[in-house]
Amino acid sequence: MIENAVTKFGTSEMTLAEKLDALRTLFAQMDRALIAYSGGVDSTLVAKVAWDVLGDRALAITAESPSLLPDDLQDAEAQAQLIGISHEIVQTHEMENPNYAANPINRCYFCKSELHDTLKPLALQRGYPYVVDGVNADDLHDYRPGIQAAKERGARSPLAEVGITKLEVRELSQQLGLPWWDKPAQPCLSSRFPYGEEITIAKLQRVGNAERYLRKLGMKNLRVRSEGDTARIELPPESIQSFVQTTDLPALVAAFQGFGFLFVTLDLEGFSSGKLNRVLGNTVQSSPTALSAS
Repeated sequence: MIENAVTKFGTSEMTLAEKLDALRTLFAQMDRALIAYSGGVDSTLVAKVAWDVLGDRALAITAESPSLLPDDLQDAEAQAQLIGISHEIVQTHEMENPNYAANPINRCYFCKSELHDTLKPLALQRGYPYVVDGVNADDLHDYRPGIQAAKERGARSPLAEVGITKLEVRELSQQLGLPWWDKPAQPCLSSRFPYGEEITIAKLQRVGNAERYLRKLGMKNLRVRSEGDTARIELPPESIQSFVQTTDLPALVAAFQGFGFLFVTLDLEGFSSGKLNRVLGNTVQSSPTALSAS
């Protein structure tokens, strides 16, 4: 479905304005759509355009689970309210699936399976023929099993279908006046664990508490990687020196230990999206869309 739509719209030669027009056309053809809405910049752009085209015939649904920071859920609610789109929250239960909790390299397949197995019946019950997500064109070249799970359940990815990249998502969001156009990517908390380490609700909570602590210190692009009892902080390389010089490190360590970590380290390489995928080696190159970025 995605490949056919890309061919149809000829995205390689389209301007950004033409891509936006194509996106609007897609939603007009759908007539009614339910958006899998995480509150990230991608799905929020989808929700915005869907609302502009469909109005009350568009519905944004956010899945709440232990892998979602409460702060991110609040952001999603506030953004939906600003857009004007109807917004609801549903509970998902991926943590009850041992295939997910075991944290294999295709963990996100089980996450998106749970999400779309929840959204698809809801959409049909409410009279929405389409469930759409925020997958963009760049995601199709990454290694993401969740994309396959969504496709198997009939979900559509309008951004990818018209060839809109991550950079273009931000450009369009800014053009449309969305104040969160430069919002950092915030994948689910389960992406903070090395593959093969079991994920539990308690571990997710301590990671979430640690990242919230750093956010309150003014950090934006960050990750707290959890490896056993060790927290490894990743910050932008240019921020590391000032962070060390200006942060009350004993207070930070005490706080992290209060969250449940025994050891706290700082990654001197700095923040890099998908860093935990390095252990996969050539697997990432041989099978795109089979593994999520973290």
